[in-house]
Amino acid sequence: MVQKNKLQYIILGLLSEHELTGYDIAKAFTADIGEFWNANHSQIYPLLKRLETAGLITHQLSITGEKLEKKVYSLTAAGQAQLQEWLHEPTTELTASKDEFILKLYFIQDAHDPSLQPMLTEQLLLHQAKLVHLQKQMTRKFADKASQLANYGHYLILQHAIDREQGYADWLTATLKNVD
Repeated sequence: MVQKNKLQYIILGLLSEHELTGYDIAKAFTADIGEFWNANHSQIYPLLKRLETAGLITHQLSITGEKLEKKVYSLTAAGQAQLQEWLHEPTTELTASKDEFILKLYFIQDAHDPSLQPMLTEQLLLHQAKLVHLQKQMTRKFADKASQLANYGHYLILQHAIDREQGYADWLTATLKNVD
């Protein structure tokens, strides 16, 4: 099966919301989208060029200050059509998450391994901190029903992330109780 470049759809989706610079797109991966998808500048900028060559996006130059030129990207009608086509395709496969902790845990052979408790404790602290961060985001971004409905997909993803982190923290807590 041919693997689709999902990053292109993320970029098209971001541009469907409003015009953005490449820098703004990259920043989205350190904020909301970074909660569930990663991308580097080295992936984003070449893809912007390919999307523009394909006629899916376009740009206008914007001058900041006296000489600094910025490309401000926007979605074309063809880009909007491609985004809508992708949104309406079935998602028929689950993809494995790349969790280094789980990978390391897989190779622990002994329940009495001295590295087990510190690994679990470290992960518990990380997931608890992430949970607090997500809960603060939920309160800040979706304080009322109107804000939830205005960006319902984002609201659902954030709720899912909170549930995921709570479940992960609960599992780590229970596991730590069973480790010597």
